[in-house]
Amino acid sequence: MSLPSTADCSETRNGGSELSENGSHQRLHGHILKRFILVGAYPNSVSTFRGDLIRDVIDAGSQVTVMTAAAPPEVHAEIEATGALFEAYPIQRNGLNPQADLATLRHLRRRFQELKPDVILAYTIKPVIWGGIAARRCPDSRFFALITGLGYAFQRGSFKRNLLNAIVVRLYRFALRRAEGVIFQNSDNRDLFVEKGIVDAHKCHVVNGSGVNVSEFDIAPVFDGEPRFLLIARLLGEKGIREYAAAAETVKRQYPNATFDLVGPEDPSPDGIPSSEVDSWHQKGIINYRGATNDVRPFLKECHIYVLPSYHEGLPRTVLEAMAMGRPILTTDVTGCRETVKPGVNGWLVPKADADALAEKMIWFIQNREQWSMMGSESRKIAEDRFDVKKVNAEMLRIMGIGQAEGKGARVD
Repeated sequence: MSLPSTADCSETRNGGSELSENGSHQRLHGHILKRFILVGAYPNSVSTFRGDLIRDVIDAGSQVTVMTAAAPPEVHAEIEATGALFEAYPIQRNGLNPQADLATLRHLRRRFQELKPDVILAYTIKPVIWGGIAARRCPDSRFFALITGLGYAFQRGSFKRNLLNAIVVRLYRFALRRAEGVIFQNSDNRDLFVEKGIVDAHKCHVVNGSGVNVSEFDIAPVFDGEPRFLLIARLLGEKGIREYAAAAETVKRQYPNATFDLVGPEDPSPDGIPSSEVDSWHQKGIINYRGATNDVRPFLKECHIYVLPSYHEGLPRTVLEAMAMGRPILTTDVTGCRETVKPGVNGWLVPKADADALAEKMIWFIQNREQWSMMGSESRKIAEDRFDVKKVNAEMLRIMGIGQAEGKGARVD
C-alpha cells in the first residue's frame, strides 16, 4: 500500500513532528527537517541492507521516504520500523519494457515534484536510471546514485547482451549527467564508468560496500564436525552457483561427508537458474539446498567456510556478514570480491568460472582445519576495521552533505 503524498496530509510522528503549511518540510521540536528519498527496486532487502543507513539519515535530521516496488504488509512494516515512510511505485526489476519503464519514469517524476525532496539517493540499475532522469525536473533536489554492482547488463558476449550493454550505457550517461555525486562500492566499477564516459571523475566517490553492522553479527567459534561449506546467493548463474555444485561433486568423491549448503531465492532474470536444476543437485546429494531466508546468521553459524564464486560484485554483503561472524572466505579474484580477502590470511581467491580451482581450495581447507580459527579471526578484524556500517554510513552522509550546516557545496572527491 502506498502512503499519500506528504504534501496532502498532516502527520505527527518521530516525537511531535508535523508538516508545514505547504507540505514541503517537517518540523521536529521547532527544527526544520530535510526531506530525503531513498529509491530502490526490491523491497525485501531494504530494511536488511539499508536499514542502518535510513536510521543514520533520520538521526542526522532528515525525514526519509523509501520508494520500492510494492511490498507485502510485513515488509512494509519492517521498513516503517526504521522510522521511514514507505511508498510503492511501479517498477519491473528485469528486462526492457518501454511501456512499463515509461510508467516508472512518469510516476517518479510526479512524486519528486510533489514531495520536493532535498536529497534523492537511488540504487540498483533501474532506480538510478529512471530516478536520475526524473530528478532532472527538480532543480532544487540533489540527486545521488549508489552503484552496487554492474550486473547482467554489463556482461558482454552475445549480440543481445552487447546491444543491452550499449543501451544501458547511454541511459546511465543521460541519467547521471546532472547527478551531484555517484557512489561506487569498488574502484574497478568507478574506473569503468569514467572510461566509458558515463560520469565525470570529479563526481565519483568510493565507499567500502554497504557495510555490515558488526554488533549484530557476533563472532561464532569454529565447531567440531564434518567440513561444512556455505553459499548464500540469489539463484543466478553469475553468482557461480553451477561452479559451486561442480566443485562440490569433485570434493565429495574424496571427502563424501563434507556438506555444501546453498541458501537463496529464485530469481526471474535471464540468468536465473531453474529450480529443477537446483533440485537435481539436491536429490543427488551434491548440494544441500535450504531455500530462502531473511536471516543469514543461523546458516553462517552452522558453516565452517563461506564460499562465493561470483563473476562480479559491487562488494558482496553476504561475504561481509560471514567475515563479521568469523568465517574464512573462499571467493573469486574479481571486482568487488577481491576487496574482501587477503590471500592466505583470511581466505583464498580463485579465478572465476573455474570449478577445478574452486574444488582445489575447498580440499585445502579440509586438509588444513587448524587454519580455520585463525583465518576466521582475521576476517572479523577486517570487517571491524574496513567494513563497519557506521564508518561506511558516516562517509555516505559526508558525501551527500547530510547533517552538515549546508548541503550544497559538499566536497566531492
